[in-house]
Amino acid sequence: MSQFSYQDGVLHAEGVSLAAIAAEHGTPTYVYSKAALLGNFASYADACRGRDALVCYAMKANSNLAILDLLARQGAGFDIVSGGELQRVLAAGGDPRKVIFSGVGKSVDEMRLALSHDILCFNVESIPELHRLNDVAGAMGKTARISLRVNPNVDPKTHPYIATGLKASKFGVAFDDALDTYRAAAALPHIDVAGIDCHIGSQLLDDQPLLEALDRLIELIDRLGDEGITLHHLDMGGGIGIDYREAGEAAPVPVGDYLGRVFARIDAWRAERYAGRPIKVIFEPGRSIVGDTGVLLTRVEFIKHGEEKNFCIVDAAMNDMARPALYQAWMDMQPVAQTAAESKTYDIVGPICESGDWLARDRDLAVEAGDLLVMHSAGAYGMTMASNYNTRGRAAEIIVDGATTHVIRRRETPAELYALESLIN
Repeated sequence: MSQFSYQDGVLHAEGVSLAAIAAEHGTPTYVYSKAALLGNFASYADACRGRDALVCYAMKANSNLAILDLLARQGAGFDIVSGGELQRVLAAGGDPRKVIFSGVGKSVDEMRLALSHDILCFNVESIPELHRLNDVAGAMGKTARISLRVNPNVDPKTHPYIATGLKASKFGVAFDDALDTYRAAAALPHIDVAGIDCHIGSQLLDDQPLLEALDRLIELIDRLGDEGITLHHLDMGGGIGIDYREAGEAAPVPVGDYLGRVFARIDAWRAERYAGRPIKVIFEPGRSIVGDTGVLLTRVEFIKHGEEKNFCIVDAAMNDMARPALYQAWMDMQPVAQTAAESKTYDIVGPICESGDWLARDRDLAVEAGDLLVMHSAGAYGMTMASNYNTRGRAAEIIVDGATTHVIRRRETPAELYALESLIN
């Protein structure tokens, strides 16, 4: 059940009117539902109950400290892709022993930081990274636990910018090279081969590519076992999509159904060939935990009627939400206050000096200057991808808990944007 609904003709987040939030905190503003966040995480936790499994939230989707804190209190681990993200986990009270470090370009300093906090595992994505990590761990007198991120060459059937498991991808070790890479890792003195990982892409509406990738990982685990290399965890990555409500789009696979099929295949494999050997299953969901928990609240500045298009110019822009400009993503837009006024077809655009600054195209809306709109399902890859282009302060962030609102990030001021700059004497 959505935590965003109309009450007396006004859209609410849980028990709070979005119009009231705009009046108090201004726009553009991200508004999140605590109940939706905890409910989405519970869908993973409930499906994993009674099993040796760990849900590591992919915090690149939304890394606000309040959200990390709420998830850590529910037992979540974290999938990180930078040293800065690890520092966020620590600041939010997360357990570094539940942290998976992914990414193709880990620096020496990032490796040192992660090793100093004894993170659960590094997802290694190349031979050069493997040797660098061995050298860094050796210099620190430590051993680095690793998985190899294996590229299974499975087509995820998603946008090419978020497909990560094909041969042309920068991510991971090629499947055909994985066995030799594992052999090399097992021979290094400061590396502990702990598991195997894959992540084939994001916004997946069908779990068949994920299950195909699982079959390939199982095949490789068996081959490694024949050589005496025993793995302790199997990391399926993330990628399950959410419903952005575009007409005609297939509904995403339910989380519980997907995890059930994963566990069924693993159970059958273990019963047949891997009996008696425990293996932890790790998931790295991001969007499916936080995506539909948030909306972007924005105000209409002007209505402009052009020769070929009508434009609804709002105060949110591509610097606040990059997905439409970057991926041509479809994001549902609705007015905060329902009205019986006649609707027209608009492109919803921002004030940035770029033709790519649009949030939605060809939408039927009954709006006037001064009205409020919301972009739905904006909880993932909104604030984390926001920028300060055109010296625009990033939006405020609010989380709603029942009838209570909490400011979890205040709006930036122009002075804060240039505080790190200096003039030349």
